[in-house]
Amino acid sequence: MTPRAVPPTVPARESLADSVHSSLLAWLMDGNAGPGEPLSIDGLARTLGVSPTPVREAMARIERTGLVERVAMRGYRVAGLLSPQEVQELMDARLLLECHNAAAAAARVDDALLDVLEATVHRMEEAPKGPSFADYQDYHRADNEFHRLVNRAGGNVFLADAFEALNGQVQRFRLRLVGDGVTDAEMAVAEHGALVRALRSRDARAAAGRMREHLEAVRARAVADSAAAGYGAREG
Repeated sequence: MTPRAVPPTVPARESLADSVHSSLLAWLMDGNAGPGEPLSIDGLARTLGVSPTPVREAMARIERTGLVERVAMRGYRVAGLLSPQEVQELMDARLLLECHNAAAAAARVDDALLDVLEATVHRMEEAPKGPSFADYQDYHRADNEFHRLVNRAGGNVFLADAFEALNGQVQRFRLRLVGDGVTDAEMAVAEHGALVRALRSRDARAAAGRMREHLEAVRARAVADSAAAGYGAREG
């Protein structure tokens, strides 16, 4: 990915801390800083016209997504892209965790939560799809919220926390394919809808099956998109 010389900008109508975080997250997700590139807290603060404190706080939050990493005595740098093998391993881990949680959720979910899940699917359907993160961030948030709610509905706090830790790496997964915005929205929306229907039927086997079908489809689409973007054997 070739970094573009586009400075981050601070959006309005939010608290300063949230504005800085939103601006830097969008800037990173749009590929404006390349893998391994150092990130200067003071330099970013000057660019944004703020003190270093909200930038430092934003970087700490973004570090939890896996997009940046702290380097001892040197501050932060952009994390490397996931390799093809890491993408496969990430999807294997998601399959183990999320299929189990979906099955558990089928026995616990109530109508109120099902309505929230359906609303989240509708938000995904209606949200802009790109090409920049500013365009597709609402879709991205709705997608994350859907998976977070399903995993929490499983009722095991430790497994829900494990999903949260794993979900951070999904940001690096998305960053790998940035460029055209969301290219699989129609399919993902249909897959999420199928999972909601399985949960509404309180069928644990079907819920696990629909989650597996969704994640395997995500895997297949990621492999195809990676090949189209020129990633592949040279990284593996």
